[in-house]
Amino acid sequence: MRTLPVAFAAYKWAPSTEELARRVGLDAFDIVRFDGNVPGWPAPSARPATVAAALARVNEYAHGGYPQLLRAIADYAGVEPENIVLGAGADDLILLCARAFAGPGDQVAIANEPTYPLFAIAVALAGAEVGTDDPVVTFCCRPNNPTGALDPLPAARPLIVDEAYWEYAGETAAGLIDDGVVVLRTFSKAFALAGARVGYALADVDTATELNRRQAPLAVSTTSAALALAGLADLPDVTDQVEERERMARALGALGLEPLPSRTNFLFVPLDEPESVGEALLRRGLVVRVFPDGIRFNVRDGEDDDLLLEGLAHVLDRPAPVAPAGTRRTRVLRATAETRIRVRLSLDGASRVRISTGEGLYDHLLEQLAFHAGFDLVLEAVGDLETGPHHTVEDAALALGEALDRALGDRRGIARYGDAVVPMDDALARASIDLGGRSWADVRLECEPGLAQHALQSLAQAGRLALHVESTGSDEHHVAEAAFKAVGRALRTAVHAESSGIPSTKGVL
Repeated sequence: MRTLPVAFAAYKWAPSTEELARRVGLDAFDIVRFDGNVPGWPAPSARPATVAAALARVNEYAHGGYPQLLRAIADYAGVEPENIVLGAGADDLILLCARAFAGPGDQVAIANEPTYPLFAIAVALAGAEVGTDDPVVTFCCRPNNPTGALDPLPAARPLIVDEAYWEYAGETAAGLIDDGVVVLRTFSKAFALAGARVGYALADVDTATELNRRQAPLAVSTTSAALALAGLADLPDVTDQVEERERMARALGALGLEPLPSRTNFLFVPLDEPESVGEALLRRGLVVRVFPDGIRFNVRDGEDDDLLLEGLAHVLDRPAPVAPAGTRRTRVLRATAETRIRVRLSLDGASRVRISTGEGLYDHLLEQLAFHAGFDLVLEAVGDLETGPHHTVEDAALALGEALDRALGDRRGIARYGDAVVPMDDALARASIDLGGRSWADVRLECEPGLAQHALQSLAQAGRLALHVESTGSDEHHVAEAAFKAVGRALRTAVHAESSGIPSTKGVL
């Protein structure tokens, strides 16, 4: 076995979420990661149904490779399938290019330092050295990681350009593959498939052929290929992330910070004591990447990013540029073979509600419940709507109930009981709630549009609450909406903090 240089250091992954949570005494559910440079949530196409056919044949090899995926990538990149090399993420392709272009005694140049550390690791593993004395190949990350800068493309050839973030920048070197340039891309960033480990290289036909000769057979799994193919059929729109990045940059400016200009999905903020800031954020459940001269974090969405802004303001002892989210809050991810539901809930909110499940009526009903409860709620779902609304509606209500249960904690100090009467034109609804920790649901809707009654029963089941609801009227929509509003008003009273003790003569709920 060839001896590696004494100074060689392998790539170091960040600790797991569970390990970080244990370190600071938090639940893993309370950890929000901003350190991976990936979107906050998977793509809608990343569903169990997407990989069902691949799983049905997971006992077999993908004989013949992945011609459909190669064709789809070629159409996306504006090349031909013969120009493409598949890999287990762009990292796999960085290692492949290093060992293909360089060997013992060679020098390899790395542009725009500081940059992605895997370049230097790949060079060492190939037996070469990093240097600028007649390099055999040059590596370039564009836009650059960790700075986010879109630096000029080096003139050196051959040139390997890592374009992990090209969708956010809108500029690519793909048009130069016939001029000695190899472009590396990934499905980890804009396509939100980091866990699937799919990447691809674009090169002239001769270079691509040689790289494929040196690549492992079937470097991508059948399930990962299915996820990538589904992603290409429903291309990501990074507009919201780019706009959120710019909003974050402005908010950081209001905090007196100066993030570097970025053409990626992350921001780098220079700091004098980045390690202490990163540790203080971690104690609040916020994970950023710490560098010697600053911190780097990716944007997620408005609600999550506001948590980070609020945390930074607290750590730096400066006025927060966003409204506080409250202390009784939680996050829940409920994933089954049929649905994926994510919930962010704050009991001490301002009725800021955003719900998107694909079932408009039930989105509206849950929105009314959360609004009248005074909650801040984001509930987003991806489900098998092709089979009907049942799974999505049920799991959305169960996920909301689980979030409510988690946000209440040991239920110390709450009013516990709540009731409300809500009229709505022809409809009249009455709701009574006991947050005593025992699940019970007696829901009587005189007429209802499908699954309204079942949704309330599911909420009570997962929320560990006793719920009595009666709603009468002639219009089924009014009957259901009045019932959900009444439940919301009753919850507003029941979750209200009014003491410091357990609201039970037993001393426990």
